[in-house]
Amino acid sequence: MQRKLMGMVLLGVATVFAQAAEAESWHAIVGAQSSDKGVQALAFLPNEMWIHAGDSITWTFPTPEPHSVTFLTPGQIRPTFQVGCPGTSPDGSTFDGSACVDSGRIGTVGTTYAVTFPSPGNYREVCLVHVNMTGIVHVLDPSEPLPYDQAFYDRQAVAEQRDLLTSDAEVSARKPQARSHAHNHQIVTGSGRLVSTQGGIQSVSVMRFIQPNITIHAGETVEWDSSDVSGHAITFGQEPPNVSPSTPPSANVYVDPDGARHALISSTTDNVHSGLIAQAPHERTGVAQAPAGVTRFRVTFTRPGTYRYICALHDELGMTGQVVVLP
Repeated sequence: MQRKLMGMVLLGVATVFAQAAEAESWHAIVGAQSSDKGVQALAFLPNEMWIHAGDSITWTFPTPEPHSVTFLTPGQIRPTFQVGCPGTSPDGSTFDGSACVDSGRIGTVGTTYAVTFPSPGNYREVCLVHVNMTGIVHVLDPSEPLPYDQAFYDRQAVAEQRDLLTSDAEVSARKPQARSHAHNHQIVTGSGRLVSTQGGIQSVSVMRFIQPNITIHAGETVEWDSSDVSGHAITFGQEPPNVSPSTPPSANVYVDPDGARHALISSTTDNVHSGLIAQAPHERTGVAQAPAGVTRFRVTFTRPGTYRYICALHDELGMTGQVVVLP
């Protein structure tokens, strides 16, 4: 009897070890960019995967544009990246749908983050930095066959990246040119598009001011218009400390009757920050977006000079410009 019991124990231990040995580690990437960093693919690549219970996925972050890998519980409203799940979860955390898991905001090239999935289910992944960036992980029982292997997902990631970064609209949109005296005094603040797939939503954003350099006369007003899927900010002078999408406009910014934000600048040393200029989110989130989707920011320049500005959120990607004000 004891021998039989011992045999059953050994068999159980062997089964556990066999299952552990069969667990696979899958790989995906978070975000991609053009060679000049001007076009950013805001996407999980690929954004739909099938794995077995007990397997893990390791995501690699190849761009300086920050993202997060976040799995929320059913019905949980997407929080801000500052709040997290709340907080962040360590690399190698386990997610089964009972408690959220969050990598936190990652913008260091080459960083990896892994999650293990012990239980079958369909688990939605989101980026807390970009509301238009979602995916799904299908976790199957180990007895069920998987439809694809890692080589397929590698090819899928490359194909999705290529499609997002090389569309004709994005290639043409990211060719900013200096403008002579502009009659409409408008600068397009980035551009972008959404792509809906079976796995979720991907987006691509041109991190550039289109026609960033403009020449006007003193007393005239320049308007920045955003039609991008990603939020931007217009900043003159010194950046606010620890600037983020939730950083409010500077105290010298007021609101026009049509809802646009507006500031007066009379010196090249003035500090002005627009706050986030963005479309309203497409879903219910806790992300601090511009109220009701503020997409316009205006500055009236009262004196001549050369006024340099940046997107304080994306200047490290090359999103800069200047306004030359003539007498």
